[in-house]
Amino acid sequence: MAKTTDFYRSCGLLLHISSLPGRFGIGQLGPNAYSFLDFMEKAGQEVWQFLPLGPVDSVTGYSPYMSSSAFAGNPLFISPEIMMESGLLDRQDLEELPLLSEYFVEYEKIIPLMQGLLEKAHARFIKKTPPSGFQAFCQEHSSWLDDYCLFMAMKERYKGKAWNRWPRDIARRNRSAIKTAARELADRIDFHKFVQWEFFTQWQAFRNTASGKGIKFFGDMPIYVAPDSADVWANQDCFELDPVTLEPAFVAGVPPDYFSKTGQRWGNPIYKWKINGKHNDAVYNWWEKRLRFTAHFMDMVRIDHFRGLQAFWRVPAREKTAIKGRWIRGPGRYFFERLRSAVNKLEIVAEDLGTITGPVIRLRDELGLAGMKVLIFAFDSDEHNLYLPHNFEHRNFVVYTGTHDNNTVVGWYLDPEVSDYAKQRARRYANSDGNRIHWDFIRMAYSSVARLAIIPMQDVLGFGSDCRMNLPASPRGNWRWRLAERFITDDVAGALRSEAKFYARLPNRAPAPKAD
Repeated sequence: MAKTTDFYRSCGLLLHISSLPGRFGIGQLGPNAYSFLDFMEKAGQEVWQFLPLGPVDSVTGYSPYMSSSAFAGNPLFISPEIMMESGLLDRQDLEELPLLSEYFVEYEKIIPLMQGLLEKAHARFIKKTPPSGFQAFCQEHSSWLDDYCLFMAMKERYKGKAWNRWPRDIARRNRSAIKTAARELADRIDFHKFVQWEFFTQWQAFRNTASGKGIKFFGDMPIYVAPDSADVWANQDCFELDPVTLEPAFVAGVPPDYFSKTGQRWGNPIYKWKINGKHNDAVYNWWEKRLRFTAHFMDMVRIDHFRGLQAFWRVPAREKTAIKGRWIRGPGRYFFERLRSAVNKLEIVAEDLGTITGPVIRLRDELGLAGMKVLIFAFDSDEHNLYLPHNFEHRNFVVYTGTHDNNTVVGWYLDPEVSDYAKQRARRYANSDGNRIHWDFIRMAYSSVARLAIIPMQDVLGFGSDCRMNLPASPRGNWRWRLAERFITDDVAGALRSEAKFYARLPNRAPAPKAD
C-alpha cells in the first residue's frame, strides 16, 4: 500500500536540527548541518532522522509536536551565514550577536535574536526584485501558506492570543473579515512568506546535498496538530470543536502506560473523521495535502502515534488527566486506500509503541509498513519480551536503542529507579560488564534482523540523563539539548563505520532477499 523499499540492511542517526552545533544558539541549516552530512558519510550512515520541523513557541514549551503549523518550517533553523552569502545580511549583523550556550538551546534568547535578523533580511529582500522562485513558491504552496502567514500576522496583532479568542468574525473565518485583515496586514503577511521561502530554499539545497551523498531524510509526522495552530483555525470542519467556544470538545492522549500512571493528556483536538455516519471529505483532503507536501522534503516519514488511525484515545476536554478517556475506532485501512496516491510517494514507518492491539499490528502488516523496536524496553520482563532482538517477528522494523522520549542508554543504566534485574538481563544479553553499555546496545541494534537501525547521537557518545531530549508529561526543560562540535570526530565516525560494516549495514549493498 505505502511506498516500500528493498529489505537491505542499513543504519542511521537520530539528531534533531535544533541539536546541531553552531554559533547562533541553536542548530541551523548552515555549515554545521553540512558538516554533519560529511560525518554521516564517513560513518557509513544512510538515514538522518529528525523530529518535526515546524515553528515552536514558549506556550507549548517549545515542543516540535505542538507546532503552529503542520506545514511551515521553523524560522530558527534558517542559517544567518547563508543569508549573509546571498546578500540579505552583512557580516557585521552576525558579528554583533552575543555568544550563546553550545550545550542547550536558550530559546528565550535566540528567538528575539533570529527575529531581528529575519526582519533585517526581509527589509533588504523587498528592496530587490524578488527572484522568480519566490512567486512560484508562494503560488505552489498557497493552499497552506496564505492561511499560515495570515495566522501569524493575526497572532502578532492580538499579542499572541489563541485564535479562538480573536474577534468572533475572524475566529470563525468570515470571508469579508478575512479579506479585510489580509489587506490590512499585507506587509506582515509578506514577511512571513519570505521567512518560509528562505527556510524551504535552504532546506531544498540541504536535501540535495544529502541526496548526492546517498543520505535519506527521515521526518516525523505527529498524527495530531496543536489546538492553537493555523491548521485548526483554517480547517475547523476537520476537528471536533465546541460550536460556541471553538475550544476542542475532546482531546487526544493515551491511557496510563510505561511513561505515566495517569496517561498522557496531550490536548490536541480530535479529527472529525465522520459526519452523520459519512466520511468527512474535508479531513481526507487536508491529509492528502499534508502527505504530498511532506514528500517534497522527506524520503521517509514516521507517523507518530500510528495506532490512532486504527483506534484513538478520546478524552473529554474538561478532564485534567487522560484516565477517563475511551477508545474510539479510527479510519483504519480506509485512510490508506482513500489516500493511496499520496501515501505511495513516501516510505512510511508506523510508530507502534505503547498499548498495541492485534488490529493495530494487522493494519501495520497488511499495509506493509515498518514498525518500531526500542531496545531500552527489552529487559524489564522475561525472555518473551517483544523488544528483544531474538523475538523480532520479521525484518520490516526500525530498531532503536531509544527514542527522543526515552532516557539515554547510559542514563537508563545509571538510573536507580531502573531495576537491577533489568540491568543484569541487559548485561547478560550483551555478554558484557556494562562499562560501555551504550555500545552494547548499538551492537544489539546493528546485529538484529531489523532492516534499519537508528541510534540517537546521545547513545553514540555515551551521554547521560542530562542529555535526554524529552521527558514525557514534564512541561519544562525539554527540547533543548545540543551536540557540541568537539564530539563529532573522525574517531567516532570510524567506530560507527566499523560496526556498520561488521553487521552488514553499510550503504550501497546489493539488496537482500525480500522479507517474509
